[in-house]
Amino acid sequence: MSTENLPQSPEQQPPRKPRVAVVFGGRSSEHGISMVTAGAVLRAIDRTKYDVLPIGITREGRWVLTADEPERMAITERRTPDVEELAESSEGGVILPVDPANREVVYSEPGSVPKALGEVDVVFPMLHGPYGEDGTLQGLLELSGVPYVGSGVLASAVGQDKEYMKRVFTSFGLPVGPYVVIRPREWELDESTARKKIIDFAGEHGWPLFVKPARAGSSIGITKVDDLSGLDEAIAAARQHDPKFLVEALLRGREIECGVLEFEDGPRASVPAEIPPVQSHDYYDFEAKYIDSTPGLVPAPLTPEQTAEVRRLAVEAFDAASCEGLVRADFFLIEDGTFVINEINTMPGFTPISMYPKMWEATGVPYPELVDRLIQAALRRPTGLR
Repeated sequence: MSTENLPQSPEQQPPRKPRVAVVFGGRSSEHGISMVTAGAVLRAIDRTKYDVLPIGITREGRWVLTADEPERMAITERRTPDVEELAESSEGGVILPVDPANREVVYSEPGSVPKALGEVDVVFPMLHGPYGEDGTLQGLLELSGVPYVGSGVLASAVGQDKEYMKRVFTSFGLPVGPYVVIRPREWELDESTARKKIIDFAGEHGWPLFVKPARAGSSIGITKVDDLSGLDEAIAAARQHDPKFLVEALLRGREIECGVLEFEDGPRASVPAEIPPVQSHDYYDFEAKYIDSTPGLVPAPLTPEQTAEVRRLAVEAFDAASCEGLVRADFFLIEDGTFVINEINTMPGFTPISMYPKMWEATGVPYPELVDRLIQAALRRPTGLR
């Protein structure tokens, strides 16, 4: 008797493919760039190896099922996309598990019976900025017991807050540039004293200065201030994105970036890249990065000694902040020939023109393999204390 049409026993059934939830959008000012990044990742994930569940977070914080259509997640006519445009429902919402013993995601709409969407094996959080890249989502996933790509709660929080990032680097002996921090209470209690603190800093280090939100990315809210007349406007621009802001001295030198990726035997650094001076922009701002797609130089034209040094410093920064998975480390090669670390980015851009994947491609890890390595690293790593 033929057994061809009989149901297979559990032992005979092929193993289930790992299910990857790609989460993007979010409540930060980097909502649109997060979607562009996620679109590139969705295109690159090997669908023969993984099942994929796209989940968007609206600007108001609602979790929604979205169409798996990465071609719609691109910058068009100088405009970034929005999660609401891809949401399958204007009212339904996605609910993550809160029980570490249950990884099943549920979809619910008003007036309907909640629908189980199946278990999620790993989350790929393609969120940039607050409410996603800063440890908040990572904490939720730790509570849920769901593995995820990238750094944990502490490293994500440190990587998001430029003040504490610099404090950590300094404590580990990594060189950082001069800066001053204005906290919300300082500004709200006595603006004149806080402003004098900045003016005294300018007197010591000179103009121009850079005014930045403390916990934002993608160069959003940053202003180069050439003299005192532009200071108040720059502070207002930064405080639109974060009530805490930094003022940094101008470092004259070359902008060098380096990627770090977690391999089975530990973190390794990519070949570095250089961001050349942007002729049509005063500095490497949001428009230069994402709208005008200013190209970087990969690999950076450095000496072998300089290349080895920046790669060493990038891995040191990764370890100093207790990072996992990936990091893009940004440096200045200043006029005396030394490197100064500007910042790390624990979830760097993965857009088609982003430097992180370009650096790894030049190092011998093409984009699809890079995405696969990040997912595999997350699947190997347990949640909880480690």
